[in-house]
Amino acid sequence: MNSLASFGAGQGGSWTLPGVESRWQRWCVVVIYAAAMAWVEAAVVFYIRSHIDRLVPYQPEPLPLAGGFGFAEVVREFATMVMLATVGWLAGETRRTRIAFSLLAFGVWDIAYYVWLVPLTGWPRTLMDWDVLFLIPLPWWGPVWSPVSIAGLMILFGTIVCVFDSNERPLVPSVVSCVTAFVGALVAFYIFMTDSLRVVLSEGSVDALRSMLPQWFNWPLFLGALALLAAPLVSIVRRLATAQYHVAPVKALA
Repeated sequence: MNSLASFGAGQGGSWTLPGVESRWQRWCVVVIYAAAMAWVEAAVVFYIRSHIDRLVPYQPEPLPLAGGFGFAEVVREFATMVMLATVGWLAGETRRTRIAFSLLAFGVWDIAYYVWLVPLTGWPRTLMDWDVLFLIPLPWWGPVWSPVSIAGLMILFGTIVCVFDSNERPLVPSVVSCVTAFVGALVAFYIFMTDSLRVVLSEGSVDALRSMLPQWFNWPLFLGALALLAAPLVSIVRRLATAQYHVAPVKALA
């Protein structure tokens, strides 16, 4: 019981990674964890795609039936999100830094996943290669550069908040920037699932999604969505430029 009570207990009863006091140390731990998780993700995808002979996802019948893998894959994706959010919650000591560390973990995981896939599968060959990004609630399709660009925004935002936020000077994006980013997220989701939605509405069945291949990615609209998603990052950078922030001290803030 004592060992459980001492696990991660910090000032004010907050819970953080045990034995890691510095914000930069925790940043490094989260990055290492996310990169390691990305290798596990890449290895699992390598196993599944090898089994169904789809190392390159953009080919005829991209999502064939594979003995119940579909349900397991959807649950695995959800479990991955939970794991990334959990390490962010453990690394942060306030709601702001917990969200920031979670975004950092997700961004690093996403980019490292594609990095690890290259030596494992020889794919992606370029950032323009199409990929099935997620399966929840419908298959998301997009070129590799699209999720990587969003992941880059997550890493930048998460790092800045993790390092500069404090109780004395909370680093919070404006409400307007958050609403703007929410609109951008909705637009990005629509772009990723445009072809899936079209097929479901026209065919009236999700089975047709297994053979669907997108033909064009609406990159002009996506760049607009990306600009909207960057609004919170711009907001906190402006706050840094107009206020005298300092790097968080070695001791974790209450």
